[in-house]
Amino acid sequence: MKRRIILAALVTALVGAGASFAGEAAPTVAGNAKGIAAVQKNADFVWTLVAAFLVFFMQAGFAMVEAGFTRAKNAVNIIMKNLMDFSIGSLAYWAIGFGLMFGISKTGWFGTSGFFLSDFTRDGDPWTLAFWMFQVVFAATAVTIVSGAMAERTKFSGYLAYSVIISALIYPVYGSWAWGSLYKGAGWLENLGFIDFAGSTVVHSIGGWAALAGAIVLGPRIGKYGPDGRVNAIPGHNIPLAALGVFILWFGWYGFNPGSTTAAVSDIAGIAVNTTLSAAAGTVGALITSWLMFRKPEASMTLNGALAGLVGITAGCANVSPASSVIIGLIAGPLVVLSVVFIDKVLKVDDPVGAISVHGVCGAWGTLAAGLFNTGGTGLKIIGVQLLGIAAAFVWAFGASFIIFKLVNAVIGLRASEKEEMEGLDIGEHGNEAYPDFQLHPSAALKRQ
Repeated sequence: MKRRIILAALVTALVGAGASFAGEAAPTVAGNAKGIAAVQKNADFVWTLVAAFLVFFMQAGFAMVEAGFTRAKNAVNIIMKNLMDFSIGSLAYWAIGFGLMFGISKTGWFGTSGFFLSDFTRDGDPWTLAFWMFQVVFAATAVTIVSGAMAERTKFSGYLAYSVIISALIYPVYGSWAWGSLYKGAGWLENLGFIDFAGSTVVHSIGGWAALAGAIVLGPRIGKYGPDGRVNAIPGHNIPLAALGVFILWFGWYGFNPGSTTAAVSDIAGIAVNTTLSAAAGTVGALITSWLMFRKPEASMTLNGALAGLVGITAGCANVSPASSVIIGLIAGPLVVLSVVFIDKVLKVDDPVGAISVHGVCGAWGTLAAGLFNTGGTGLKIIGVQLLGIAAAFVWAFGASFIIFKLVNAVIGLRASEKEEMEGLDIGEHGNEAYPDFQLHPSAALKRQ
């Protein structure tokens, strides 16, 4: 009896469900389309945020590279600068930078709305927050590049001051010229057809040219150049640490380039392949060049070759072929080696980590290459616009940064004292040592006294 009751109940339920399904058959197609769109939208959110987190992890990579390529007595200072340029830079970008970069722009020069995210969050669209999160880690990258070129002799207070200005003004203004239409703006460069998909110029060259201005205003480290003009090498204290940093940066670049789609789409596969091939080719190109020039397969140059290939492909990663990516990297690798030597020995600009060459010079090359190897075709107009964007970046970033560094130097002071520089910024600026339990070499111990 119980079985019959249960069976009857099941039949009744199935019949009811069938009737309900039949009654709702008409709107199923529309409902499915709406559901698919919702899934795609949520996937876009997830991918964009995961990519942002990968780019944030690049801060650790920059910290390791800069600490490894500099001396042990400044490692704490390097870590503190990387921590603070993201922290203080995020606040500056939230308050001013994002609005200048992506706010409503009637002139194409900079945005005039969205400061403190106010104008953007009023409509309650959560995409604004995801997009801001992705953009703020790019802004932090531009600022961190400057840190490496000015390492081992910059006052911490001066560093904090210019980090705020680069995050709030210098990086966002150029970003609005090239990327403003990604949200509410409309930049004059992008209206001309400027190609820079993920920031060879917008992020890397802006940071590199600001670094050049800072290194010139700051001057070289004590002992870098002799009275006769001879260049003295000042080796970094930990190449394995620098290598770890390069691997972290390479890993983070898969958020940097593919993440710039800000959409979970199939294009990210090709972008990832191009990124990998250019980085690998850059590494090989720098290895061969350094081997020929220095008679040894020099490690620091080869590591910078990987970064040069990554920077070089960043502009064109979405619009060049895999074969072109290899060519771009094979040129970027030797280019960074030659540039480091030229800046160090000819220009006499002291850049402890090669940041100007990796980011400024190779960023310019990558931006030009995006036009030269464009899969949609190239020509004088495309190349001309790319060259215009490169020149505009140099004039703006170098010129504005030079003025800012001069002002900071006059008001706060930019250079650490001679005593602090000789002793190490870790003790003078922070009262810490990175390796307190390691016994110093006798000559180093004497310098501490």
